[in-house]
Amino acid sequence: MTADSISEKIYELPALTQKVSQWKNEGKKIVFTNGVFDLLHKGHIFSLSQAAKQGDILIIGLNSDKSVKRLKGDERPINDQDARALLLASLVMVDAVVIFEEDTPIKLISSILPDVLVKGGDYTIDEIAGAKEVIANGGKIVINPILDGFSTTAIINAISK
Repeated sequence: MTADSISEKIYELPALTQKVSQWKNEGKKIVFTNGVFDLLHKGHIFSLSQAAKQGDILIIGLNSDKSVKRLKGDERPINDQDARALLLASLVMVDAVVIFEEDTPIKLISSILPDVLVKGGDYTIDEIAGAKEVIANGGKIVINPILDGFSTTAIINAISK
C-alpha cells in the first residue's frame, strides 16, 4: 500500500456494493463493522484487528459528522468524517471505509450483506443493527470484547483537565 492508494479505500455506497460483488465472486469472506472512530486509540486497533481475523475483507461503516452529533452531542466529533475515514483507510487491516448518514448502519448492512457482522461491547444480537438481515442471508454475528481502559470519551476528558 502506498500513500496514494489510501484514499482509494474510501467508497461511496454504490461503488462499494459493486466492489463487494467482485470480492464475493472471488470467494472472499466479507466482514463488516461500524463506529465513530473519532480519536483513534489502542482499543480501536484491537477491535479492528479482531474483526479482520473473521474474514478476508474488512469494511468499516463510519458514522457521518451529522449522525455523530445526533448520537453523541454537539461537541463531537472532534475529527471530521473525512479525517476519520482517511485514518481508518490508512490501517493495514482495513480494506474499505464507507460513510453513512443514518444513526445505524442498517441500510448499509442490507446493501452489503456481509458474511460476518462484528460489534464490540456488551451487545446482544437483538440489539445489533443489521443482525437479522445478516443471519437471514446465512451470515454470522460476532461480538468482540472491548479493551478495557481505552475510550475516546476518556481521552477527551483527560485533555480537558
